[in-house]
Amino acid sequence: MTRRPPPPPRALHPGAWWLWALGLAPAASRTTNPWLLLLVLAVAGHVVTARRSDAPWARSFVVFLKLGLIVIAIRVVAQTLFGTPAPGSVLVDLPEVGLPAWAAGGTLGGPITDTALAGALVDGLRLATMLACIGAANALANPKRLLATVPAALYEVGVAVVVALSFAPSMVASVQRIRAARRLRGRPDRGLRSIVTVAMPVLEDALERSLALAAAMDSRGYGRRATVPARTRRLTTTLTLLGLGGTLVGLYGLLDGTGPAALGLPTLLLGIVVAAASLRSAGAGVTRTRYRPDPWSGPEWLTTAAGVAAAAGTIVTSLTVPGALDPAPWPLLAVPLPAAATVGILVALLPAWLTPPPLMMTAVRRQPRRQPRRQPDPAVEAPATSVSPSSEVAA
Repeated sequence: MTRRPPPPPRALHPGAWWLWALGLAPAASRTTNPWLLLLVLAVAGHVVTARRSDAPWARSFVVFLKLGLIVIAIRVVAQTLFGTPAPGSVLVDLPEVGLPAWAAGGTLGGPITDTALAGALVDGLRLATMLACIGAANALANPKRLLATVPAALYEVGVAVVVALSFAPSMVASVQRIRAARRLRGRPDRGLRSIVTVAMPVLEDALERSLALAAAMDSRGYGRRATVPARTRRLTTTLTLLGLGGTLVGLYGLLDGTGPAALGLPTLLLGIVVAAASLRSAGAGVTRTRYRPDPWSGPEWLTTAAGVAAAAGTIVTSLTVPGALDPAPWPLLAVPLPAAATVGILVALLPAWLTPPPLMMTAVRRQPRRQPRRQPDPAVEAPATSVSPSSEVAA
């Protein structure tokens, strides 16, 4: 029995990673079940660990995790200071101060119960999980190659979006580079005091790198438009507005989960179809060439389907067992674990094993360059001939 060799390393299409992450994000936004949120975090972290490269932007996932911890801390502090009283066992009884009438008659402080604290932790965990999904896409997808996959009709929007998406990976690389420079100069690179001195150079460097990417694409003539009739231009503009509006409304209905069912997935699919028709119509007026485009084959379809399965599992659970997605956060052991949502989120683990391994940048640099075989020139390098003593005497 012959074992099939592993697939060769290659960079997966960046759009596939973003579609996978955008499938995990609705799964986290539609639930306050802490078990499901922790499961989404574990799935995203495992896939990033298994399939990230050694590029500078691959370390951005840790930054988004730290940002999520800050969000959880802010949510807990806000609940502690300005939260409304909730039934449950009182953990801490803070001094209570009444706020004026313009502040809706709220109170500052007061008793903190276990139910209120658990609810604040779950709300912060949900937002932190959504940030982790976006961080996973930033860590796995190459932002520069993402610009090459943007449709030709969305030149201006594509450049702006890629500049925004490449800002976070560029900032991570800038932080590492500036910290290394401060260590070489014998200055502290960690702690609260170093944040003030590192923040401005990091922001300036990351913004300059992002703008340099946009300027480089613009100088190469990316997205230059050809002559388009006025009627076609008006039709394309109308279809684009309708498609983007339908896509935004469908995404809102899909992420919210409290509106009618027709506001979610059907509106999203209709908006995507109309937007695709408008992009196809507008792309005819843009002249652009592509050099070595990223392939879209089986692994890309598998990654996209895994992300869709995670969102579909929560949708099925919301239709069949709606209370399982928004249970009481306390006590934690009484929180149910719905089967459909759990299976859908676990399916999102498949890209960690069924996709090609990432292409490491260090391995590419270490590969020796093949020198072209040099053909001897008969006029310059004549073959050596043996000369006999008799011929020398005759000469």
